[in-house]
Amino acid sequence: MIRSTTIDRRGFVKAAGIGFLAALTPRSLMALERSDAVYASGIRAADGSFAIATVTERGEIVDQVALPARAHGMAFSAATGKTAAFARRPGTYAMIFDPRDKGQPIVISSREDRHFYGHGVFSPDGRILYASENDFDGNRGMIGIYDATDRFTRIGEFETYGIGPHDMTVSDDGRLLIVANGGIETHPDFGRTKLNLRAMQPSLVLIDAATGALIEKHVLPAEWSQLSTRHVDLDGDGRIWFACQYEGHRKDLPPLVGHFAKGEDLSFVELPEETTRRLANYVGAIAVNRSEGLVGITSPKGGASVTIDARTGKVLAETAIADAAGIAPAKEGFAVSSYDGDFLSTRSDVAWDQHIVRISQPTRA
Repeated sequence: MIRSTTIDRRGFVKAAGIGFLAALTPRSLMALERSDAVYASGIRAADGSFAIATVTERGEIVDQVALPARAHGMAFSAATGKTAAFARRPGTYAMIFDPRDKGQPIVISSREDRHFYGHGVFSPDGRILYASENDFDGNRGMIGIYDATDRFTRIGEFETYGIGPHDMTVSDDGRLLIVANGGIETHPDFGRTKLNLRAMQPSLVLIDAATGALIEKHVLPAEWSQLSTRHVDLDGDGRIWFACQYEGHRKDLPPLVGHFAKGEDLSFVELPEETTRRLANYVGAIAVNRSEGLVGITSPKGGASVTIDARTGKVLAETAIADAAGIAPAKEGFAVSSYDGDFLSTRSDVAWDQHIVRISQPTRA
């Protein structure tokens, strides 16, 4: 279960200590004091530079950590308090830092024959960082394995049993890696160009986190072979929710959200036709609010966020948000950001990037 947001903020302040708090501006201190929750997200500043911002659920920026280039997804370890930011595909860096202190971040690079796909996840104990990667010459998805106890040294890799792995997560017990293979072939020689849109192979896989063995592979139905599986999250029962981006004809109305559990087939949520049209065949991010049993999705192309009842699949709310970007669980519902600088009730002179991670109290703080 997700901790209450009050514990999130109090835990963050307690773990941060006097040194971190003393370095904040009075405005940032006030924002943190009024906050119930703390998040982190990538930003592009007005001068074109990139950073990770620590932000309250009001959207008030508390602190920033400079990035060498644009980031995409992030991972947070509740066990250690570390946050990892991954370069946007086909980037080759990841930066790991502790948002509670001013220590020097650790920057790692992918292997020369790999690039990052923008996402990763910590093991529940915080000792391993997994990253989605591309073996671009071999045209196969990989999971890079990094030792968080040894300055994130790369210690191995697993196959993802598919092409174009994007988002990934890990089961609460740490035994299963869950990967969304988007099915799209890319190569850094061609930048972000999608090379196989007529022969895509999207899938969702379960992998043994100890051995890398394939446990289950769910290939999307042939009629939806151009439905790229992109982002995943887990609900409180361990059910896997996934969101998709469609590469087919813009007038088609493909299913964009679904769920499954180990041993089950994929199930798609039957969204109302007007909702599917509003999402413009593109879900940019998905998040689960476990405490309220909700699933939230955003579409920057459609300019909308949608809240779904995780039990029934019924749409509970739709909100028009121009350039809707990241989404993460909040005290009530979800915190949503936008490329235009909106973060719930606050607009900042930044462009929020595609994803938000919620920072909770480290269990060993």
